[in-house]
Amino acid sequence: MKSVAAVAAAWMLALAFNSASQTSANAQESGASETTFVYAGRLLADPQSGVVQRDKTLVIRNGRVAEIRDGFVSDPGGRVVDLSQSFVLPGLIDSHVHITRQQNPNARLMAVTDSEADLAISGAHYARITLEAGFTTVADLGADNNAIFALRDGIAAGQVAGPRIIASGSSVSIHGGHGDANGYRDDILHLLSSESVCSGPEDCMRAVRTQVRAGADVIKITATGGVLSNTAAGLAQQFTDAELAAIVEAGHRMGRRVTAHAHGVDGINAFLRAGGDSIEHGTYLDDESIRLFRQNDAFLVPTLLAGDFVARIASSPDNFFTPAQTAKALEAGPKMLDMARRAHAGGVRIAFGTDSGVSAHGDNAQEFALLVQAGMTPLEAVQAATVVAAEHLGISAEAGRLAPNMPADLIAVSGDPLSDVTELERVRFVMRGGRIYRQD
Repeated sequence: MKSVAAVAAAWMLALAFNSASQTSANAQESGASETTFVYAGRLLADPQSGVVQRDKTLVIRNGRVAEIRDGFVSDPGGRVVDLSQSFVLPGLIDSHVHITRQQNPNARLMAVTDSEADLAISGAHYARITLEAGFTTVADLGADNNAIFALRDGIAAGQVAGPRIIASGSSVSIHGGHGDANGYRDDILHLLSSESVCSGPEDCMRAVRTQVRAGADVIKITATGGVLSNTAAGLAQQFTDAELAAIVEAGHRMGRRVTAHAHGVDGINAFLRAGGDSIEHGTYLDDESIRLFRQNDAFLVPTLLAGDFVARIASSPDNFFTPAQTAKALEAGPKMLDMARRAHAGGVRIAFGTDSGVSAHGDNAQEFALLVQAGMTPLEAVQAATVVAAEHLGISAEAGRLAPNMPADLIAVSGDPLSDVTELERVRFVMRGGRIYRQD
């Protein structure tokens, strides 16, 4: 049975939807069942090819692309969406967000005052902002189980406006490590600690299975220390090699991909040797890491926006981080751009991810410019947020491209993002599942 808090969260999510703006209500009421003809002046239907087609019509029925026609054509009775002066591409994918929270000076207080229902309501708010920024799919990697799974399911059921969510729920962490509660008095620590905190291989296998039972789509672990955990434990490996091997085995046996928050090179390499599927952050990776990435066909999600954000906050007069957080932010943040540059040059597959919730939700597209600074071309950056991210998350049949039978998840901008990638910071049209959620 669902907990009282989970039921309350679901009711509050429904209320949040019912009180949404008239614009979004109209978008929902338009429905995805009628035939819609989207005129695309320039169309990047398959970012993998990099081919931009001109003067195409996307025919959309039942929330999916039925066909792509030459020219601007429509059938009697259909709805026409005129993007003939725009650049149209698939909805974007952010492979690393925390949709139920956003970093702020009161974050530590809110950890002990916000209920599951509060987090779900915040998540509904941030989900709408994220969707309207052009991100039609996100992976949420670390949130209260009841809040994030209720939000994920509410969006999937059409009760709440937001991107498709692939959710890990609570991160699997060691006792006292990044992902566990730190810096509160003992009785509060016990209240905040979750079932996904573990010690020893057997206990860590239990934690993985517990998360799968709770509803996790993917397993996220904290293989090393983290910048924003309030403990002076550094950024090096925290799980033992045996624990990492047990976690990956348990996740894979349960049909789940396993991804690791990892800054320190020892934790990065140990997790990749254990057969992990992807690394989040990767700050101190080395040549051996790059070899392991390529050998294992693993993905890197560099979250450059998070590194840029924490470094700016920690060095500003208005710094609200604790001393432990500040020291790690100043150490790790400035190194991440060069890390991504070396990984890209070394042939590592990079999937777009921002760690939004550290930085502000809705600013996700600022990651594109940072990826280009790290040596990627604008097209490669777009691929990272479409076809590569879809492959990374195991959803290539449902996201990342626009083709017959694919969901009608698409966005439009005025300029050419393959010439100026910052165009993606100015999305003017968003459709998800055939429904329009933004039309400037």
